[in-house]
Amino acid sequence: MSLLIKNGRIVTAVDDYQADIYIHDSTITVIGKNLVMEAGRVIDAKGKLVIPGGVDPHTHLELPFGGTTTSDTFETGTRAAAHGGTTTIVDFAVQTRGASTLEGLETWHQKAAGKTAIDYGFHMIVTDMPDHRIPEMRRLSDEGVTSYKLFMAYPGVMLSDDATIFRTMRKAGEDGTLVCMHAENGIVIDELVKTALAQGHTAPKYHAVTRPTRLEAEGTHRALAIAEVAQCPVYIVHLSCYDALQEVRAAQARGVMAHAETCPQYLLLDVKAYDEPGFEGAKYVLTPPLREKWNQDELWRGLRGNALHVISTDHCPFCMREQKEQGKDDFSKIPNGGPGIENRMSLIYHYGVRGGHINLNRFVELTSTGPAKIFGLFPKKGTIAVGSDADLVVFDTEHEETISYYNPRTHHMNIDYNAFEGFKVKGFTDTVVSRGKIVIDRMEYVGRPGDGRFIKRGPYGGLYSNQDAGAVTEPPASVAGSGSPPRAA
Repeated sequence: MSLLIKNGRIVTAVDDYQADIYIHDSTITVIGKNLVMEAGRVIDAKGKLVIPGGVDPHTHLELPFGGTTTSDTFETGTRAAAHGGTTTIVDFAVQTRGASTLEGLETWHQKAAGKTAIDYGFHMIVTDMPDHRIPEMRRLSDEGVTSYKLFMAYPGVMLSDDATIFRTMRKAGEDGTLVCMHAENGIVIDELVKTALAQGHTAPKYHAVTRPTRLEAEGTHRALAIAEVAQCPVYIVHLSCYDALQEVRAAQARGVMAHAETCPQYLLLDVKAYDEPGFEGAKYVLTPPLREKWNQDELWRGLRGNALHVISTDHCPFCMREQKEQGKDDFSKIPNGGPGIENRMSLIYHYGVRGGHINLNRFVELTSTGPAKIFGLFPKKGTIAVGSDADLVVFDTEHEETISYYNPRTHHMNIDYNAFEGFKVKGFTDTVVSRGKIVIDRMEYVGRPGDGRFIKRGPYGGLYSNQDAGAVTEPPASVAGSGSPPRAA
């Protein structure tokens, strides 16, 4: 099996040049000018970008949560990801409280095996970690699961106490692995939820009101402090606001091995979405919630300056019908999560690169190379180099679409709405190659379930920081003099 991609503009996190790429079997074997080689298929990428396949390190496929299960399977979700230019995901396996993490891993292997359109790995969600099960972490690492996720939210379901967090972090640090943290003060949030419901506030917007930015910042501060003492790399998931970003910057300035991601929903949507008529605001009930719009400029600034290292999706889809509607009379019963696995690359190219927030190299870094490095996938994934996996995207910077549930070119996710309905994008995935095999051919899916394989990840890879990482900045100019930035719900 061989493939030749000609005339493309190759862009990686550090490169930008014109060349051809020759692929044999699953790897890149030659990169050069005007290659003349026999190939089973030749793709002319003239006028288009050739970039590394996207790496999305935060997805939830077939996840039981809130009395239901996310609507995308490993088959439908990875197919949608491929349409959007993502060639590797890292999903979250779950340990049932009181059971072995290894049992949880086996359950997720059974869910995914033989079904995915693209390659995949797993993090392990840890719900408890008593001393006698600490050795399981080394066994997980040997199985290629080199990152764990713990929650400071959802008491009685997912929340881990600080002792469990410290115990897990200390062992992860010893093993050269990484802990991902859902950082919110879930105990206080539960009290705010109780108060809101007692006052008759049941609408979706109260999901945001009861999860203020200060409680995300408090959880972020606590997670980073515990990681600092445990000497463990830590990765703050789905960071949504300026308050939490400042905690990350401060920790980085102290030398903490601190990373953080944000997501398209926090860069492009804001708290006003909860005011949509009727129950429509439930589409945006995700955690953390959407914030006041001014936070978006601060997040883009964090991405430019390398205080934030990744743009993931936190793809956690629940249909409005039957699933979100569980909370029609009580916002606390709306399953938390939204879709995004398919639209990330186009949204970030259009609103990030074309919008002047980041350049092309940073676009690749944030959507592919950064997560590949942090999560032990680099250089097999996340770059274009001889010997790397042939995970490539031919990206048409001139193709325009309007993202919509009703547009068959922009919506293949198994969910009955699109969170970015009506967003116009210029820049779209044309062709996708996964380990040397074309899975998207001129916007059409030509792969099959089982094309993807489980990837055993290496240890924590780290990243080099640059000019803004760790720089504690003043409040935005729009609120300077107020003593602190507005506290968005």
